Amino acid sequence: MTTTTHAIPSSVSTRSLPRARPLESVHGGGPLHWVGDGFRVNTLVPSRNLPQERVSPFLLLDYHPRYEYPALAKGQRGVGWHPHRGFETVTLAFEGSVAHRDTAGHAGVIGPGDVQWMTAASGILHEEYHEQGFSRRGGAFHMLQLWVNLTRAKKMDAPGYQPITAEQIPVVPIGGEDNTSRVRVIAGAFRDARGPARTFTPITLLDVRLSAGTALEVPVPSHHNALVLVAGGRVSTDGDSLAAGSLAVYANEGEHLALRAEEDAHLIVLAGEPIREPIVHVGPFVMNSEREILQAIHDFEAGRFGEVPADEAPRS
Repeated sequence: MTTTTHAIPSSVSTRSLPRARPLESVHGGGPLHWVGDGFRVNTLVPSRNLPQERVSPFLLLDYHPRYEYPALAKGQRGVGWHPHRGFETVTLAFEGSVAHRDTAGHAGVIGPGDVQWMTAASGILHEEYHEQGFSRRGGAFHMLQLWVNLTRAKKMDAPGYQPITAEQIPVVPIGGEDNTSRVRVIAGAFRDARGPARTFTPITLLDVRLSAGTALEVPVPSHHNALVLVAGGRVSTDGDSLAAGSLAVYANEGEHLALRAEEDAHLIVLAGEPIREPIVHVGPFVMNSEREILQAIHDFEAGRFGEVPADEAPRS
């Protein structure tokens, strides 16, 4: 996979940013639902009340709030082999662990603090299950999965895979020595830190922990779409108070996001340059035309997304 890392310039001082971006809307998603038998999620994107152009390049945001899974004596919870074409899947692990395999030869396990960035592009089959050891022990599970769109020019590139460990992700402390607040930079840049994720278009992805009373300003160009998921605690922004599970969408005005933790809080900041191309989305395929979707279905049925290992046994 030939990609480049895009970053928002960090030369602007966060102490002197002139204008905060106003809050446009707040979304809470629908009821929790199951993806397979291992992922109990709230789908915040797409949303009936949230136009896709306001969240581009992000196509889907499935948030798995903290949930205690009982131990399993055998088998693994999760989702079996399934196809994707035309976009990327990005999984952030906060608690618990997930095992991944795909037909491009990639495999791995992500645990707390790790990120899995899979580029489906021209087509791939993969499976996602609770890691076997975690399945036997049971315990707390807390994760987030994004779908990130690709431009027309990149949708038919070869698949790729980025296993990003917690140790690879730079951490920027916020506040003084006695403050435990920090920003993990997964993609894009924050202050002098740049994230390890390689992206096809400019994207910022930050994993933020703020102690109560801490303020945070994140530079984001006004022409980038900007979202903040409150994964824990409560924060204030543009005069509104947001509780855990809220997704804030900001107007395309101003050059930074301004947030303050009302109590200890966990936030995910997402921003990116919109991809202004037609989108046709049918199940696991996201392309630019109906003809391309029909071709994706034909290619999948013809076995062109790779072969599941011959020794694969059904899982419960």
